Amino acid sequence: MKSEDYQHILDTTYRETMEFYGFDWGEMYFQDDNDPKHRSHSTKKWIQDNGILVLEDWPAQSPDLNPIEHLWHHLKLKLSRYEKKATSVHELWERVDKEWNSFTEDECARYYESMPKRIQAVIKAKGGNTNF
Repeated sequence: MKSEDYQHILDTTYRETMEFYGFDWGEMYFQDDNDPKHRSHSTKKWIQDNGILVLEDWPAQSPDLNPIEHLWHHLKLKLSRYEKKATSVHELWERVDKEWNSFTEDECARYYESMPKRIQAVIKAKGGNTNF
């Protein structure tokens, strides 16, 4: 994915999600994982021009501090339970859509509510691995 593709996703899907939930860009902080397309000059400019607040000094490759990584893991587990592998991209997408939308609010809340403990564990481990 190129920076321009990423910016397009922010301008469409991210924007639509924020609007759907009634969130104000100027009051929410956006987190990324320091991927080069996330930190390119053009993406930084796009983010600044669109008034998005970003967590700046975020450690790269920090799954302990990124709750979505744990949801991705559980999604992969759900997908691995299918008896047969998907035979097409369309079939795979249908499964991903079904399983992703089966997560409950309580399941998701467990991850963001654990953030204070996660942050303390990462600080204690001096940025190293934790039990999360």
